[in-house]
Amino acid sequence: MKKKKEPVVEDSFIREINEELKNENIKKLWDKYGLHLIVALVVILTLTVSFETIKNWRIKKFEEASNAYAYALALQSMDRLDESMNVLNTLSEKSGVYADLAKMQTANILFEQGKNDEALNLLQKMIDDNDSLPQIRDIAVIKLASYKVDTAPADEVRALLQPLMQENSSWKNLAKEIAASLALKEKNEAEAQRLFNEIIADPQASEAARSRAKDILSVLDNAA
Repeated sequence: MKKKKEPVVEDSFIREINEELKNENIKKLWDKYGLHLIVALVVILTLTVSFETIKNWRIKKFEEASNAYAYALALQSMDRLDESMNVLNTLSEKSGVYADLAKMQTANILFEQGKNDEALNLLQKMIDDNDSLPQIRDIAVIKLASYKVDTAPADEVRALLQPLMQENSSWKNLAKEIAASLALKEKNEAEAQRLFNEIIADPQASEAARSRAKDILSVLDNAA
């Protein structure tokens, strides 16, 4: 019986030695790297908290801008244009998509008020501002060109439209439509017909754009 118990005692003793060795190794590791681990942990926690704080701040600012823009539109719909303009002007002094939208909406109100020169100047500033969103700048180009067709030199309008008439532009067909109107104004029917035919042949053109192009070509053919 005693001989059977000896291995058990020996195994227990070995396990105890192993545990002591493990604890000693852990202690050595902690003595060597403990401070570094604490610093790393503090840095990770700080970065996590900072990221969450910045993210929440950005979300809050975006929501505030969205609410301000919606409020300005509501004021405009009630014909409280001066109040709407005040909100939009404050919003446009900031940065981001709603600041650009606020500038665009300000131009729309100026057009409503018959202040065309002010509106056109604002659109031009948006186009010249490299910090504006490219999509908003493209809309400003289309709006500015459509107003300038009847008032500005043809070369000036064509220079505005040319970048948007490229194949990779989502505004190419609308830009071509304005350019065709400009060609008709110059009595260049061949150029107008070429542009309208390009719109009709483009599968990406909207049905409304193709329909307008067909109608105008039909009128031109009948007139000829």
